[in-house]
Amino acid sequence: MAATWRTTICQSNKAPTKYPKLFFATKLNRFSSHFISTEDAYGREDTTPEKPKPSVYRTRHRGMEVIQDPFTNRGAAFTWDERERLGIRGLVPPKVQSFDIQAERVLSRVDALHDPLNKYDFLVSLLDRNETLFYRVLIDHFEKIAPIIYTPTVGLASQKSQVIFRRPRGMYFSKYDRGCMNTMVYNWPQEQVDVIVVTDGSRILGLGDLGANGIQIPIGKLALYVAGGGIDPRRVLPVVLDVGTNNEALRKDPWYLGIAEPRITGDEYFRFVDEFMEAVYSRWPQVMVQFEDFANPVAYPLLETYRDKYLCFNDDIQSTGSIALASILASLRLRGMTNREICKERIVCVGAGSAGLGVCETIIQCMEREGLRSHQAYRQFWLLDDKGLLGRGRVGLTPTQARFVRDDLPDGSSLEEVVRTVKPTILLGLSGAGGAFTEAAIREMAKHVERPVIFPLSNPVDHAECTASQAIEWTGGRAIFASGSPFDDVEYQNKIYPITQCNNVYNFPGMGLAVTACRITHITDDMFLAAARRISALSADHHKQQLFPPLSELRNVSLQVATAVAEVAYEDGLATAEPPRKMTLHQYLLSRMWQPQYAPLVPF
Repeated sequence: MAATWRTTICQSNKAPTKYPKLFFATKLNRFSSHFISTEDAYGREDTTPEKPKPSVYRTRHRGMEVIQDPFTNRGAAFTWDERERLGIRGLVPPKVQSFDIQAERVLSRVDALHDPLNKYDFLVSLLDRNETLFYRVLIDHFEKIAPIIYTPTVGLASQKSQVIFRRPRGMYFSKYDRGCMNTMVYNWPQEQVDVIVVTDGSRILGLGDLGANGIQIPIGKLALYVAGGGIDPRRVLPVVLDVGTNNEALRKDPWYLGIAEPRITGDEYFRFVDEFMEAVYSRWPQVMVQFEDFANPVAYPLLETYRDKYLCFNDDIQSTGSIALASILASLRLRGMTNREICKERIVCVGAGSAGLGVCETIIQCMEREGLRSHQAYRQFWLLDDKGLLGRGRVGLTPTQARFVRDDLPDGSSLEEVVRTVKPTILLGLSGAGGAFTEAAIREMAKHVERPVIFPLSNPVDHAECTASQAIEWTGGRAIFASGSPFDDVEYQNKIYPITQCNNVYNFPGMGLAVTACRITHITDDMFLAAARRISALSADHHKQQLFPPLSELRNVSLQVATAVAEVAYEDGLATAEPPRKMTLHQYLLSRMWQPQYAPLVPF
């Protein structure tokens, strides 16, 4: 293996005006974690047992540049040594404030604000000023902060993006940039990018076409990659593909910052995306691209076009499918059943778009692994869209939708009619239509099933197919419930029912960690299946009455998912980086997780 020369710099304990001593390390294997190289040492914790060395971050900035860079700024927490050697003495308050006190102050400010959008605005401004502090607060208080910087508040932030805009973050590729993308990618200042989240803004959560305002989704998603999976925040890039918008209200809004023209479509659209993908991979050949919130007519074609050509996946199709499958496997455990008995489930899914199809296809793959033939697995599903059941005679369906067409019920049958006839054991909601699970349908389901499994997975909260309290009440407290949006625990008949959030965040950060740490070359369906099985097994050990561990344990969940994914990648010959000798795969992945710490700052 190739070897590199690395430098480790230790900070002196002498007087503030003294510079740190320099020590030069010997030649090391490029996968070694015994010393941490300056080029990827920013805040990363060395967890190897042999003499861990302190991390450092080297910067070319001086003076106000240090304070204005969110990667180097640490407010009043700069040490006296750092103030002297970086030329910022006198530019920050004289008291050296601890990281803990800074985090307390941020949390106090968040608690003092009452409007969710104001909380979001404050936290994003912190991200723009001091990334390390932002991630410290997010990781330490994930269950409180995540709903602010991602769902459900990010939906409101996307709708109001043109109003709250302060400074650009990420990259915008517009239809007027065609022919220039190969050079545009070099405008991004970071030489290394590990993860890109990209959207075209055509289907933002359940809110529809928000055009360039959709940039808020990749920004929030990447914050979860960093917090949950330990991806280095310097190596992530949020992107929006601005091909116009069919949202007439946005096109008429003088504050709207995107292309105020109708969307390009057809071959012109696909050529545009193709140029973007070629440009990205020409500069960063090992980057992982996550497609996010693309409308159904283009989501599947893009995934099928690029999944074998590039290192990419679609979050709404594959991650949502994986976490929904994990929920179902966990529900089997709660009902005293084995994974193999998933083949017996009768599943009604309200929603036949990219998310609904992705979930059902993933469950079918699991059923096939457990012994069902493909045609048998499809017969376990009944899919409905806004016109009702997908039945014989329906026209205008995509090839994927057509595989789910039923001939045992009339096309367009209502949810109540389907439930009455099918007597489903599982009810999935991926429609984005708030209230789609009616009281009549759920009460009918509860008549025939002892523990009805009810998963309204749409975001944000007001687009959920039913609320947690409705599902508990309408089933007499017998429902196994999980939702895509966060709901408070429910009190029903003097009993508290803990509510589980079925969130993709349990899945994709671990996928990102495995891909970047092990340099996986392609992402396969088997990796998502392995992730689902590992997630479903975690609560069996420690949280026997809940589907998933609490979100406060996300870092550990992501590490477990990364390990499961990496094991599949090594078995299939798709991982190109090997852990150092004397380190288990688990230890290696842990050592690659970025930690929000103020690493000593030293000048180049």
